[in-house]
Amino acid sequence: MAAGAIRGSRIGSGPMGEAERGEAAPRQSVTYFCSNDHVTELQFSIEAEVPESWDCPRCGMPASIDEQNRPTAPKIEPYKTHLAYVKERRSEEEAAEILTEAIETLRTKRKSGEVIF
Repeated sequence: MAAGAIRGSRIGSGPMGEAERGEAAPRQSVTYFCSNDHVTELQFSIEAEVPESWDCPRCGMPASIDEQNRPTAPKIEPYKTHLAYVKERRSEEEAAEILTEAIETLRTKRKSGEVIF
C-alpha cells in the first residue's frame, strides 16, 4: 500500500504556489462595457497601457471603459461581386464603348480566319 501513496506524482514535483513561481506582478482591474449590456473585467499590469476599447468575449461587439458612452456596432458592408466593383469604376457609357470595341475586335479576328479560344 505504501507504493500507492506516490501514485499520480512525478519525481521532483512539489507544492505549487507563490514560492515556486515567484511574486505576481502588481495588477489593476479594468471594466469594459459593450452595447449589449455585457460587462467584462480584465486584469492588466500596472505598467501596461490600458486600451480604450476591447472586443466583448461574449458577443464580439466593441466594448469601452466608459459605461455611459458605449461604442456602437461597426457597419459591415455586404459582399460585393466583381460586377459591382466594375460598376463603381465604369459608367454605363464607358461599359457600352468597351463592349463595342471588344465585339469589333472579335469580328475582325473571325474575318481574318484566326482561331479564337
